[in-house]
Amino acid sequence: MQKFEYIIIGSGQGGTPLARALAQAGKETALVESTHINGTCINEGCAPTKTLVASARAAYLARRGGDYGINTGNVTVDLKKVRQRKRAIVDSFRDGSEGRLRQLENLELIMGTARFSGPKTLKVTRTDSSTVEIQAQTIVIDTGTRPAVPRLEGVEQVPYLDSTSIMELEEVPEHLLVIGGGYIGLEFGQMFRRFGSKVTIVHRGDQLLRREDEDISAEVLKILQEDGIEVHLQGKTIRVEPAHGKRDGRISLYFEKEGQICEVTGSHLLLAAGRKPNNAALNLVAAGVETDSRGFIRVNNRLEASAPGIYAIGDINGGPAFTHISYDDFRVLKTNLLDGGGATTENRQVPYTVFIDPQLGRVGLSEKEAKKAGVEYWVATMPMSWIARALEVDESRGMMKVLVDPDSKRILGCAVLGIEGGEIMAMIQIAMMAGLPYTALRDGIFAHPTLAESLNTLFGQLG
Repeated sequence: MQKFEYIIIGSGQGGTPLARALAQAGKETALVESTHINGTCINEGCAPTKTLVASARAAYLARRGGDYGINTGNVTVDLKKVRQRKRAIVDSFRDGSEGRLRQLENLELIMGTARFSGPKTLKVTRTDSSTVEIQAQTIVIDTGTRPAVPRLEGVEQVPYLDSTSIMELEEVPEHLLVIGGGYIGLEFGQMFRRFGSKVTIVHRGDQLLRREDEDISAEVLKILQEDGIEVHLQGKTIRVEPAHGKRDGRISLYFEKEGQICEVTGSHLLLAAGRKPNNAALNLVAAGVETDSRGFIRVNNRLEASAPGIYAIGDINGGPAFTHISYDDFRVLKTNLLDGGGATTENRQVPYTVFIDPQLGRVGLSEKEAKKAGVEYWVATMPMSWIARALEVDESRGMMKVLVDPDSKRILGCAVLGIEGGEIMAMIQIAMMAGLPYTALRDGIFAHPTLAESLNTLFGQLG
């Protein structure tokens, strides 16, 4: 039995910096990782997908060269080279992080799968099949999530892709079918449309991106349709099966829409219908750790699980599934475990960006959330076509939207769907963090011509 002061299971964007901070503070720490360092973000999530998004945008701009007076000729995509670029970036990030971890004193990196054998004891099966038992009074779980396979008739009889496997394709699909109109489905759908695929998205909801206001979602839909993507809203998937006859080797997707059974046939199928927690191997019962109905670990606002001395951070605790939230979980635990603080997750801002192109950045209250909560607000909207910089670079699609408290004049939330929407959203978020009245942005002097000066016009509508 090896004894440590701290054990961290999973090297995601919360677990890795926490292990580093604990070791640097002189705490004997074990970091257990079953697959690869840095978790989903670096290996299957943010880094690889946004690398591919960049390649897709390059193809999009190349095809649009004529709009700028630039003759480019026929544009083709070498998906193997695109994939190699993605792999090189992932390997660089991962290898650099692993190398730094292995050099730390007081940190033992164990590559293997951990399973609770008691409240504070774990049996780890290493990647070479050997085993070791480890123990600590404080254990942090950061095992994340994986793509979920929906309950769908015939899904086991057809080859399907998820958000990980689709990034390993060697050739551009002729026709990509996408089940799901959330972040993952939209990012990959637009990406592969730009690579050259025909793309059909089937989404059971009455709008894309269900968390967003209807006007924002409608504008997203318009952008995707302008890009040539076929979108079916309120489409309840029924079954998938191998296509027959002349379409042999292809996949047929059946869905119900407005009382009619519809069929669409494609060459590839992407399941983008959510994610599920990585907890099957943990044997949480042995540790006395409770989960909710979906299998996510229940935690309080200090990220403590139901069992004393056990914490859950990142996606495994069912909170907002964003890398920056995982990193904030790290900051909460570092403050409390090392610095003797009392940090919590209460009232923290949850900004995010959907990396369609143009981007959708959002933070704070949406209009429908404000209505549901009974919050009084002023609202201002503005099309991106009002912004000189957007017109100059010929990307004026989208809109901006902001909510303001009528009494304090502070900003309650915003959505920016447009070129560099995530960056403009962050500017507004900084004003929110500082508690500035909206007039500070309305009257601020921003360089011309930049996207930032759009804030003058947006907030100027409120008087």
